[in-house]
Order: sequence, then structure tokens, then C-alpha cells
Amino acid sequence: MSDIEQFPAGARVGVLTAQPLDRILTYRAPEGGCVQGDYVEVPLGPRKVLGVVWGPGEGGFDASKLRAVIRVLDVAPMRSEMAEFLTRVGDYTLTPMAQMLRLATRAPGLSDPPSMRKVLKASGHRPNRLTDARAKVMDVLMDHPGVCFTQKELGDLAGVSGSVVKGLVKLGAIREEDTPRDMPYPRLDPSLPGKELTEDQAVAAKQLTDGVRSGRYGTTLLRGVTGAGKTEVYLEAVAACLRKGRQALVLLPEIALTAEFLKRVEERFGARPAEWHSGVTMTERRRCWRMVGQGEAQLVVGARSALYLPFRDLGLIIVDEEHDSSYKQEDGVLYSARDMAVMRASICDAQVVLASATPSLETWANCEAGKYKRIELTSRYGPAVMPEMRAIDMRQEDLPAQSWISPTLKAAVRLRIARGEQSLLFINRRGYAPVTICRACGHQIGCDHCDARMVEHRFQKRLVCHQCGETKPMPDACPECEVEGKLAPVGPGVERLAEEVTAAFPDARIAVLSSDLFGSARALKEQIELIAEGGADIIIGTQLVAKGHNFPKLTLVGVIDADLGLQGSDLRAAERTFQLIRQVAGRAGRAETPGVALLQTFQPEHPVIRAILAGKEEQFWKAEASERQAAGVPPYGRLAGIVLSSPDIQAVFDLGAEMARRSEPLHQIGAQLFGPAPAPIARVRGRHRVRLLVKAEKTAPIQAALKRWLAQFPIKGDMRVSVDIDPQSFY
Repeated sequence: MSDIEQFPAGARVGVLTAQPLDRILTYRAPEGGCVQGDYVEVPLGPRKVLGVVWGPGEGGFDASKLRAVIRVLDVAPMRSEMAEFLTRVGDYTLTPMAQMLRLATRAPGLSDPPSMRKVLKASGHRPNRLTDARAKVMDVLMDHPGVCFTQKELGDLAGVSGSVVKGLVKLGAIREEDTPRDMPYPRLDPSLPGKELTEDQAVAAKQLTDGVRSGRYGTTLLRGVTGAGKTEVYLEAVAACLRKGRQALVLLPEIALTAEFLKRVEERFGARPAEWHSGVTMTERRRCWRMVGQGEAQLVVGARSALYLPFRDLGLIIVDEEHDSSYKQEDGVLYSARDMAVMRASICDAQVVLASATPSLETWANCEAGKYKRIELTSRYGPAVMPEMRAIDMRQEDLPAQSWISPTLKAAVRLRIARGEQSLLFINRRGYAPVTICRACGHQIGCDHCDARMVEHRFQKRLVCHQCGETKPMPDACPECEVEGKLAPVGPGVERLAEEVTAAFPDARIAVLSSDLFGSARALKEQIELIAEGGADIIIGTQLVAKGHNFPKLTLVGVIDADLGLQGSDLRAAERTFQLIRQVAGRAGRAETPGVALLQTFQPEHPVIRAILAGKEEQFWKAEASERQAAGVPPYGRLAGIVLSSPDIQAVFDLGAEMARRSEPLHQIGAQLFGPAPAPIARVRGRHRVRLLVKAEKTAPIQAALKRWLAQFPIKGDMRVSVDIDPQSFY
């Protein structure tokens, strides 16, 4: 889309649909006409499908044979800047435009006409005596304050029948109201006072607000040590954006962080913002999508896909914890939300704030090159100071078999319990044990559908495949040799660590934080709040605990296996290990009592471990950048991962070999092609996987070359080809 065009009734219009087609379809404009960007309903075969008027239709054939647009939907038209954003993301990631439109219209019922509906909300009255089923409904209402539900949504969320919900309506615990289907959000008040800022916070906030007030594009790294108050600083930028009458978007890496953040926003601006993530109801998703397009949602807090909402006037994007790997979409459209946020802001003259204590090397390199500004917060807020970092050399520790907590770390935990302080033991492995082996025949239990070992989850008494989600009961006998009583766990996971802690500290209150142990976001939120209030002596957690949580009484962090992330051939292994350990260590000493972080390691002399202990972050980034530059890999070179998959193992290897033979379009731009080779996990969900890797100079036109190369190979049947520009994982 360029200049907005209007089309009178009967004119030819080109409509982009979200159906898997490789072209724009031509229709006749409906009675009353339409304009470029209108969302429309069009006939496609026997179906009615959603589309967008993309421009004029094709000529050269009989107009009387064209089918007419059924109707224009009652939603805000797609703005030209949004169309440009989708086109550019599609070009960058080599994604068909139909798939991009599907990503941008992930809200149910967009074609429903405006109407009234019956909704349910809490009345404020809680009956004295509740059945278990009714208590579940009331818990859902408490977890979503002020939110309206349909009867079905409320019943589904609580896992109860509609009659249970109706019973609570009769008791007066739930109020039934007639309301328009999609209501504007409460207005946020940017004039309300924020928290008092320190001198360096105030300087940082002024720099960010000046950028927002300029009305021009710019990207800034807001780097601050853990506990420095980055959130309060960038909320001042949000306030400046709202004062200008523009919309703001805050991206968070985890749903678990959303509840605490929403509370802070409500305290700062007097109302809750719009939410967009997998934890909100379908009704709320449609409301958010519509209100964002009409400008009736000033601030959206969401996951990475919130970037594709139809903002009317987006002035600010915050990417909190910008280094987090969850910002990379690994299926469907393969994109980095951090990088696409910068792209979107450049199109609509918005500011981007990338906030992190441990920025990604890509962001660090862009600051060094002068593309991004950089603001530093070097000290913690208030009396808190950064924790002391020390290594425990496991080669010197007398550790019994089947034990993972060193005597030195146990002694440190006992000291904290005696003082009434909290300790956190961190291991980045879910479940009880990563491998289950038969001591009779040596068989390791694997997934039936993937080339991956199944992980024992003892709390659930099941084996789980972390690739496809397949689960099965823990067997008594080996599935290979059928000998009973010989299956043994190998290695620790968070559940096994909890077992050891319970035995070592029988009187301690223990809390385990792992994403697969909580059935709902509410249950996880309650556990985090309980810990923050001092309801646990020892916290055992996976990387979930490394992200933004504030536990005031936590003064000791013990990293059980600091060497875990240093293994393997991932080019980002050192960077990710550095970030994760620095982040988790930063949970200690966030209040007045100083904290200590102890790293159990068999490699205390490893450069990454030494950099973590010394706190020489700039030195680490420079050394890491130098290595990447010498190797010509991101952010100093280009990579593209191509994965072929099919149920037929011979077919994927044959296609991979053919692609390698006909790689001239890649060689023309000086690119190198590696592979084909079996992917590290060579079978997932019953599909055999072969990987190729393309490496090119940073300035090489890699997308155009990939398009020419891939166009030589028509993909048929069950074969799938996925292209990942700038891959983050190589499994």
C-alpha cells in the first residue's frame, strides 16, 4: 500500500486473504464502495473468509465473472504503515503475505457485527459456603479483577459446567450485565505522580522522555544492573508518550511477569492497561485488537505477538529483558520480536527502549556502532548493593554420590536459615532427571515420536518429551529388556534437587518454581507472592526465577551447575550462560541486607566463569565480539538455517542433497552452504529433519539469494521447508 485509494461500487479491488494462497485475489467492490486497507469478508469457493483490500484488482478479463466483496467489516481499516510493516517482515523472514496477515489478525470474531451481549463479572459478594466447583469459579474471578466473561469462558477457565456459573449468579456472587461486545479501556492518567527517582534515574528518564517528545524514531539501550529501577525509568517514557496522545506497547518475555507489572502500571497511571498474551480470554483478545485499532487502548502490555496489533498511532515500544531468547518465535513465522520492534518503530516514527541488565551482543554491537543510544544505571535503587560473586570449585569438594549440593553451599544455606533469610538454588533443568537408563541393558528411554530422551517428572509420576509434549506413565520394567526394578535416573533436575534439599534441611520451608508445576498463571502468581512475603526458606527454581522477580528476604543464590550452558556448539552458548547466571545472581540482596551468589563449577578458570565473577561485563562483550567478528557470524555476519522435514527419511535426504548440488544462487553472493546433515534432534513428532546452514557477509543480499535458490525446488506432499533468518537455536 502507498497512497490510500478509494474504490466505488463495482470497481476491481485486490484482496489479500489469510488463506494459503500465493497471490492477491480480485473482486468487485461492494455496494457503497470500499477503501484501501478495509477489512472485508469475501467469498472463496463455498466459504466466507477474512481479507484486506490491498489495492486495485487485476484487469484483462471479464468483470462480470468477478465475485463481489460480501461486506466491509466494522473495524478500523489497516493503516498503510501496518501494511508496510507486514510486507517488510515478510520480505525479511521469507514468509508469504497470507501467513503475515494471519499473524496480524489473531483475534476471534473480527467479522461479527457490533452487538450487545450478556457478560458476567464479580459482584464483590463471596458466599460463605462454597462447593469446590463454585470456589474454582470465584478463584478465576479473583485472578481477573474487573474483567467480564461470557458464561462459557468463565466455565471453561474454571473447568466447571454452565450450571455452576448460573448457580453463583442466583446467589448474587456474580453479576450479569448487558454490554457492547467491545468496550474502550479505562483512560490512563499520565499526570499522576510516579515514584521518586534517584539522580541517575532522573537523568535517564529525561533522556527517554526527550526522545518520545521529539516524535522521531530512535532506539535506546537502557542498561542497568539488576534492581536498578529500570521499570520506573521507562514508565516515565510511557507517561510522556501518553501525554502526546500516542499509544505505547510494553513487551514482556514471560506471562508470569505480567501480573506484577500490571499492578505497577495501575499504581502509576490509575487504571489497568490492555493485555495481549496467551493467558487472556478470546473475548478480551478481540476487544484488545479492535480497541487498539480505534485508538481506545493507550497502553498494551503483552507477549511478542502484540507487536502485530493494528496500532492507530504507536509512539513507544519497550522491550523489557531484551536479551531473552523467548522473543524469538521458533514456529510459524520465524522472527525476533526485538528486531521487528525496531523495524516497526522506524516505520511509524516511534521510540524503542531495549531494557536489560545483560544486553544481547547484537544490541551491544549496535550501540558500539552508534546505531543505538545507550543509557546506564550503575547502582541499585535505595540502600541495596550488588551481590558478592564467588565460585565453589567442585574439584575440591567432598560430594557423595547422587548428591549435587556441595558442603560449602549447604553451610551457606544453613547460615541464611538461622538468620531468617531466604536462599535460592538454581538449576536450569525441568523435571526430576534428564535421562532414565536401564541398569540391566543400558537402554535410555526415548520418545516414540522424537529422537529425544524422555524426562522423568516424578511429581507427576510421568515421563515427558520436552520436544513434542508426549507423556507416558513411568514404567516399572525396562521397555527394551523388560527387566523390572532396574530403571535409574541419571543427572539432576529441579525436582531431584528438591528431594535432596528436603533430606538435607528437613525443617525448612521449601518452594519449587518451575513452569510445568503450575496449572495456571494464577497459581504461579500466588506462589511468587507467597515467597516474596517470606513464606519459604529455600527456593528451588529453573530459569523462571531469573526474570524480574523481587524477593526482599533473598540473600543467597546458589547456582548448582554453572557449567551446564557452556557445553555444545551453539555460537551463543557463552553469551547465554553469562546472561542467565548474572540475571539469577541478581535476585540476591535486592533489599537492605547484602547478598552473595555462589557458583558451583568444575571449570573456575573458564573465561565465562571468570568474567561473571569479576563483573567485567564490557571486557566480556569485547572478547565475545572479537571472536564472533573473526568467525564472521552474527552480529558481524549473516546466517540462515534451513530445515527440511518429512515422515519419509529418504525424501528429506534426497531433497537436501539436491539443494546442495544446485546452490549457485548462494555462491553468486559469496555465501557458503553447510550440509545437508541430520538435525541435532533428527526426528520430532514423527518427522525426520535435515538441516542446512547458509553463511554470508553482513552486507550480502541473503534473502534475495535464498528466494532464487529455493524457487528451484517445488515442495510437494508431506515435505516441509522452514527458513530461519538469524537463527537463535540450532536443534
